[in-house]
Amino acid sequence: MSRPEILAPAGNREMLGAAVFSGADAVYLGLTGFNARRTAGNFTPDELREAVAFCHARGVKVHVTLNTLVYDRELSGLADAVRAVAAAGADAVIADDLATAQLVKSIAPTLHLHGSTQMSVHTPEGAKELAALGYDRVILARELSLEEIRAVCEASPIEVEVFVHGALCMSVSGQCMMSAFLGGRSGNRGACAGPCRLPFDASAGLKPGQPGRACHLSLKDMDYIPHLRELMDAGVASVKIEGRLRTPEYAAAVVTACRAVCAGQPYDEKLVRDIFSRSGFTDGYLTNRNDGKMFGVRTEADAAATRAATPKARELFRRELQCVPVHYELSGGVEDGGVKLTARDDDGHRVSVYSADEPQPAQKDPLPGIERALGKTGGTPFVMDGLAAAPGEGGFGFLPGAAWNELRREALDKLLEKRSEVTPHAVQAFEIPTYPAHTVGQLPALAARFANAAQCPAEAAEKLQYLIFPITEAESIPEAWRGKTLLELPRVMFGRLEQKTAARLDALQDAGFAGAVVNNPAQLRYTDGWTLYGGLGLNVTNPMSAARYASLGVQGMLLQPETALTAMQAVAPGVPTAALCYGHLPLMLTRACPLRNVRDCGKCPGGGTLRDRKGRDFTVTCSAPGGAGVRTVFNPVPLYMGERLRELPVDVAVAAFTTETPARVSQILDLLFNAQPFDSEFTRGLYYTNN
Repeated sequence: MSRPEILAPAGNREMLGAAVFSGADAVYLGLTGFNARRTAGNFTPDELREAVAFCHARGVKVHVTLNTLVYDRELSGLADAVRAVAAAGADAVIADDLATAQLVKSIAPTLHLHGSTQMSVHTPEGAKELAALGYDRVILARELSLEEIRAVCEASPIEVEVFVHGALCMSVSGQCMMSAFLGGRSGNRGACAGPCRLPFDASAGLKPGQPGRACHLSLKDMDYIPHLRELMDAGVASVKIEGRLRTPEYAAAVVTACRAVCAGQPYDEKLVRDIFSRSGFTDGYLTNRNDGKMFGVRTEADAAATRAATPKARELFRRELQCVPVHYELSGGVEDGGVKLTARDDDGHRVSVYSADEPQPAQKDPLPGIERALGKTGGTPFVMDGLAAAPGEGGFGFLPGAAWNELRREALDKLLEKRSEVTPHAVQAFEIPTYPAHTVGQLPALAARFANAAQCPAEAAEKLQYLIFPITEAESIPEAWRGKTLLELPRVMFGRLEQKTAARLDALQDAGFAGAVVNNPAQLRYTDGWTLYGGLGLNVTNPMSAARYASLGVQGMLLQPETALTAMQAVAPGVPTAALCYGHLPLMLTRACPLRNVRDCGKCPGGGTLRDRKGRDFTVTCSAPGGAGVRTVFNPVPLYMGERLRELPVDVAVAAFTTETPARVSQILDLLFNAQPFDSEFTRGLYYTNN
């Protein structure tokens, strides 16, 4: 087993120092403006350059997060951010939007490209697709079991990175819109307000309108530190600690624990728990124990434990860990009028210094004392790794201890300075392509997505341009509808669902369907022969990423629902675009089930509701019982644009039906066909915001 990279969070300069001094192999940090933690301290371009110099001097890599959804007006600034990362000499960019990936490869091709966990990659085919797209590493979704991680590692042509400690989002990363639609702060844009930590109560017996009190969407923090050796054995290249919004003491405690376990040594479990937890930890995903024990909240007792543990954790980075080998070469001596000390590292850096005083003839062998003096490297990142002695005529002679100490200090200072020199990445000229704007004011064609075939009214099917059904409904679709029917693939597929879905697509190849809706980059790999359309899961928000998907064979795409109409207008990739015009938006897609807080899978009817602190009910549906299934939490108030369809700057308007009865579906479709106002409470979503 080779030891994986220990990758630590660096939300600000102090946390960066703590992570490095306690022994992290790499850090990840945000560049101001384009990262998934906009409320962290983050780094300006100048500060990034200083951070890279500090880290590289100590053998630590720097990964820069540019992992938010991007709009057209931001592409120029994003290109400048890529140039800043390249100028700073950082090691890698963490990206999810294909526009960011394209800019990195076009502007600074020697920068490594890591696929963010927000890409929702969780299968072997997903890792293969990222490799084909030019990524060097895939950061897996947090929801995977050890067996699923192992399967990806065995199949992946690129490095695999896995989160091993820190906060767990309730939703699959990149598939959550709860913060955006409930509070106007998008998690996909780095501004998550953490609404899942608020009360969402699955308890039975709540009276209508009664506020929920229990926090049934709040997961405990993950802790895979005891399983690091198993992850090493599985082939994981990097183990990642979540927590850029936490403290330097947190980073140091977890890095120290990870180093110990990777070395086969015990670690201070109590310190790791006390420095931050939510009523303890969970390893439920990794160990396939997806149950109510995964949930927890941060208590006052937890906060008190953190306050008590902080001074002890602070000691872990009071002095930096010495982990950079330095090799000494010593020559000269009495007859040469002085000694020459050369210090070199394993990266080819070399410096030489000379004694200020002439050595005097020695009464005894001076070498043991010289070795002791040169080995005193405390307070530096260096550790002595050998001394090659080549004394001149008359030997090294005698110099006082202070002289040898000064030689050592001068040599190590110069070596550290040389290691701190930033090596920028070469950049290539690149201009953002000019994309045409979409026409405004035309009436888009109507399409509808249904949960099942029984939900679709036959008379409406004749009027709609496209019908969209989950692929699980394929055999139930009347042959007369199939010529306009698109089969929707799941946004995430755990267990063996990916293999089963691929086999199902092959079996349906000649069944007369119009195409398939892909919701994950992995699905581009096993849909040959199908006419492809991009769904909600692809998170398309800008023309560059839309054009990239079009170049990969996607013949049309649904724009991400957080996108304002003004930003939508800029997305015209040469294939049809679509936007939602009706639907209870899927706010959250999760493998953990909030209903497990109050009932077992065997006693569940296949879904339920969550009551928030304002007394509103959020529908929860389940695709399959157990860990292979996913749960979807829907907004209680539907989006509606029926009387404003001409304001949607897209080619197709899509009505998405989920739990509506067939009768209610007919009513809503009638409103849409006749461009009528909605007949009950609704929202315009974020369409009229300034995003």
